[in-house]
Amino acid sequence: MLAGVLLVGCPKEKDAQSTSRGEQSPEPAREEAQEEGTKVTPEGQAPDRYTVELDTTKGTIVIDVRRDWAPHGADRFYELVQNGYYTDVAFFRVISGFMAQVGISGDPALNTEWRAKPIPDDPVKASNARGTATFATSGPNSRTTQFFISFSDNSRLDGMGFAPFGKIKDMAPVEALYNGYGEGAPRGRGPDQGRMQAEGNTYLRKSFPKLDYIKSARIIE
Repeated sequence: MLAGVLLVGCPKEKDAQSTSRGEQSPEPAREEAQEEGTKVTPEGQAPDRYTVELDTTKGTIVIDVRRDWAPHGADRFYELVQNGYYTDVAFFRVISGFMAQVGISGDPALNTEWRAKPIPDDPVKASNARGTATFATSGPNSRTTQFFISFSDNSRLDGMGFAPFGKIKDMAPVEALYNGYGEGAPRGRGPDQGRMQAEGNTYLRKSFPKLDYIKSARIIE
């Protein structure tokens, strides 16, 4: 997940640099470490530019995807949306002023399938500015399905290899996402990524009933 991405959930990662107030900021989004899998590329290449509409429990989020920013990331996102992956998928890590992370399927079988299909890294060509969409990672060449949306200027992540692949057109629905659970376990009281991978939405709906979800996703142009 951005390694916790940002994501946290990666207690072994070093804490992000301190804020101007002397407090530690959240870790960048990361996914939990996974076993080494065969690296694959999508069967088809995405258009140079396309738009994805996420129907969420807080309204419609529209993402303008730029393949020139992150070719592998844009291709993977296109593939996932076309395959209906982002259906009933929770925004499980929402940290005010930082980012909102999403992308672990509510179906454990799908998690197993896609965790075995990491994509190669992309060079960082666009900065992690407010409103950018970026895949989470657990290390080199480890991106799979999780991504995060930055609430603020997260340019400090640029040097850590987080390559944005798109830009949100209207941040209002993103700002409305429920953020009461904060950081994920074990650093916070939010969802545990390991349990999400293994138990799916059954775990989330029982233990974290206020989470918001992507209900469906589609390519609109």
